[in-house]
Amino acid sequence: MRGVRKWTLRLAVASVLGFLAASGVWTARAQESPAPIAFIPLDDRPVSYQLPVMLGEIAGQRVLTPPRASIGKYIQPGDPDAIFTWLESPATRGISALVASSDMLVYGGLVASRLPGLPTYMGYERIRHLAELHRRLGAWTSVFGTLMRLAPTGLPSTGPAAQTYATGETVNDITAYASLPDPPQTDEDRRKAVELREKIGSDVLAQYLSARARNRDVDLLILQMAAEGDFDHVILGQDDAGRTGLHVRDLATLNTKRKHWGIEDRTSIEPGADELGMILLAEAFSRTIGWTPHIAVVYSRPDGGEIHDRVEYAPIDVTITHLIRACGGVRVTENPDITLYVRVAPTDDADEKRFVDAIVDDVTQQRSAAVADVSFLYGPTPGQQQQQLTLDLIARHVAGAVDGFASWNTSANTVGTALATAVAVSVGKQVGTYNSRAHAQFLLDRYADDFAFHQFVRPLIDHGLRAEKIDETLLTGGDLAAVDQTNRERLWAETLKLLQEIYPNWEDAGLTITLPWDRTFETKLDVRLR
Repeated sequence: MRGVRKWTLRLAVASVLGFLAASGVWTARAQESPAPIAFIPLDDRPVSYQLPVMLGEIAGQRVLTPPRASIGKYIQPGDPDAIFTWLESPATRGISALVASSDMLVYGGLVASRLPGLPTYMGYERIRHLAELHRRLGAWTSVFGTLMRLAPTGLPSTGPAAQTYATGETVNDITAYASLPDPPQTDEDRRKAVELREKIGSDVLAQYLSARARNRDVDLLILQMAAEGDFDHVILGQDDAGRTGLHVRDLATLNTKRKHWGIEDRTSIEPGADELGMILLAEAFSRTIGWTPHIAVVYSRPDGGEIHDRVEYAPIDVTITHLIRACGGVRVTENPDITLYVRVAPTDDADEKRFVDAIVDDVTQQRSAAVADVSFLYGPTPGQQQQQLTLDLIARHVAGAVDGFASWNTSANTVGTALATAVAVSVGKQVGTYNSRAHAQFLLDRYADDFAFHQFVRPLIDHGLRAEKIDETLLTGGDLAAVDQTNRERLWAETLKLLQEIYPNWEDAGLTITLPWDRTFETKLDVRLR
């Protein structure tokens, strides 16, 4: 009888702990927690800093980040030396993996990577320092970097950005020049090139081109060191560039070297930038438990995979295949662990119904569904199609039951966010560390940001600023304070409405809304639920 009582007690305790883990109240396992992962973000925006950490909370995996002051803010670059000091400190002792942005460790972040000034040799030194740390820490090391986009960072020619080498209209001229075929193919292309070079000025253009060449050479060194065994996995994302422009030759050079060095299985070059940190963390989570996610893709219309994001050089189906591989998964057509649902615009009513019905069926059968809505790619569409899918998911009572959701910026950003979230959820559920509270907070953040902010709040704010001839790309003083307050007031109401509609069993336990950078392109929410 004593043995039976002990067995019954153990079963009861296990049941209680399982309930607490599923409810998000308790997420620790009886067995030893996995070693933490060190993460160096691309910059301090929510998509590249806040969301990756939240993925760790969903999966029950500690994600360590450098001191906040060391990663900079907007036009203030991060401090690579301070980050290296942190990486060499006891704070990272015993980590299982290091996921690191080369843009942060070399230049101080994404915006800083687009600036001339830092010499190539210093970039080389910092990459070699990272390789040395990989050997010293003995942890699986994934590096993600970006191929410089065609446009410099858009900044006004007044205020704190006035001394930047390219501002105002010069940014548009450089972008137009860099987007021409390289070399120009027609007389019209050649005429435009000459005209734009004159407008830009030889000194400014030389600085832009030197930054591009430096970044390409640093990326080449990263690939070379991967070939020599210094890094375990490398992803280079082509930031905001279409099918023609100065980047095409760089892409060809880098891909030729990857093939020559025989590292195509451990490295990739693909469209995107902001999502890469989340994708490589998802890979680290699944790698920790020895799991290879099997992922199927369903589009909202039969030819959905042929859609082409204007700031990406490949159709979205190519991008999606890259992202599945990058997160450690394989693409399948049957018996998937996760189904990625990708909505494109326009989608007719019949296809829309079949698409939403399939999502509802997966949720009802407790199968993992990740939803990526890229209908924003071609701007506003008839019948408010950019809003329709979110409204359908809410009306069908499945918005809070999908494993991942995203619907803003580029197709790679959107798909990468939704996919990485679903992987984090699946990992947590498999090992008993899934945190439903963290998951609900993450998804509500996505609906509030991707849907409410970009569909309703931001357009209203931008319209007001433009009417007053205020540049929304770099706000200062009273303009910044006024926009921050308007955003907070309007988005607060929208977020609480979404909470009632999507998560009626949760309530607000503290909501903070700010502008992370001094512009209107993105917002930051700190969602707390109970």
